[in-house]
Amino acid sequence: MSSSISLRDLPSIGAFLDDRSVRERFGQFPRKLLAEAMRRVVNQWRNLLRQGTEPSCGVSRAAFLDQVELLLNDMARNSLRPVINATGVILNTNLGRAPLAEEVVQALSRVAAGYCNLETELKPGTRGHRMVHVEGLVTKLTGAPSAMVVNNNAAAVLLVLNTFAKGREVIVSRGELIEIGGSFRLPEVMASSEAELVEVGTTNRTYLEDYKGAVTERTAMLFRSHTSNYMVVGFTARPSLQELVQLGRRRRLLTVEDLGSGLLAGLEESELGDEPTVVEAVRSGVDLITFSGDKLLGGPQCGIILGRQRLITRLRRNPLARAIRVGKLTLTALEAVLRLYAYADEPAARLPHLKMILQPVAEVRRRAKRLLGKVRPLSGDDLEAKLVDGFSAVGGGSYPGAQVPTCLIGLRARALSPTQMAQRLRMSDPPVLSRIAGNRLLLDLRTVMPGELASLQRIVVRLCEEIRAV
Repeated sequence: MSSSISLRDLPSIGAFLDDRSVRERFGQFPRKLLAEAMRRVVNQWRNLLRQGTEPSCGVSRAAFLDQVELLLNDMARNSLRPVINATGVILNTNLGRAPLAEEVVQALSRVAAGYCNLETELKPGTRGHRMVHVEGLVTKLTGAPSAMVVNNNAAAVLLVLNTFAKGREVIVSRGELIEIGGSFRLPEVMASSEAELVEVGTTNRTYLEDYKGAVTERTAMLFRSHTSNYMVVGFTARPSLQELVQLGRRRRLLTVEDLGSGLLAGLEESELGDEPTVVEAVRSGVDLITFSGDKLLGGPQCGIILGRQRLITRLRRNPLARAIRVGKLTLTALEAVLRLYAYADEPAARLPHLKMILQPVAEVRRRAKRLLGKVRPLSGDDLEAKLVDGFSAVGGGSYPGAQVPTCLIGLRARALSPTQMAQRLRMSDPPVLSRIAGNRLLLDLRTVMPGELASLQRIVVRLCEEIRAV
């Protein structure tokens, strides 16, 4: 074949696939994937030529195969892949929330590779229930009589409302009508459950008398939602959970707490000790509690429901429960996380998200200085690199407004804007997610995993070299 050919003269894809040199070059890729990549490149080139333009790389055998290789490398990767989180948001919803502990990853690997006893009682050899793998640990850690798990906290709330308040009234404070990510609103969840929402109080102040005055013969539930992704501060009022529980008991109404963040323990050493815990909610006597598994608990995405055995049994019998149940991987990951809480000497030292929250700012600064030492030789009039004091956010629908002091690396370039630098980092391998403030690109090492530091250093150094070369 000639080294310079027109698109019309390109041999067929079949001929390329049968070419020995092509097979040797792309031998690590499946034949079907290689053929698809070739078809895409041919179609791209054909469209360009029809528009009267030529590919910037030229039209040649070598250019064709180079373009195929670039496309193959992209096609061979899963769309869902690891990224380096240098945003400083610890529970970053867009990045998958809580990273899992090594023990959890190992447990997932063991179970995912084959069959497991998901619903099999091994000793008698009879069919069992999948909740047995986690219920005992949940009740041991929280003190709740019984528990069940569904696929996320919104599903947990939906199931509770549909089971106990379908066609009846649920009283909620106006200040707690939350909206979570993706414009998903609590009133809409209630509507989907066929419960009737009754709003009481105002945005910033709701009293126990407001709840009392709203109770009718059609009322089924007093519902309280933890505002885990925003704060109402200043001139505020809110009855305690214990007061709602007492009112519910007097009026024979269920009380439900959507706790959201799912904090069990581990933050006593930090300045963030005012977040309500699951154990505190259980001790209040509230009938049912729901919370997320992938926020401050540090587990997989799921929704956990705590309550009396009679109530949990009714929830399990609702036909919706099967539609929103969790599978073996979620249960495996959750069990492994709960075991760390139950049996590890220092759970906070084993769970990545808690280690990030509790990591002293001096340690973050030391890590940032080491990376800056690799970058600083490349800085000059066209590139500024410096340490910047700032704050990391807990994020992810947990601890609204809570920030942890941190130390960041700030980059400012003459040739590239912070937005352009951030895009280049996102297109690296692995992708790096950063943030922008003060006309600087900022990298927060608090949220960078220890095993990612070498890759981050390589990527940031390469970015700086590219900036110098512009």
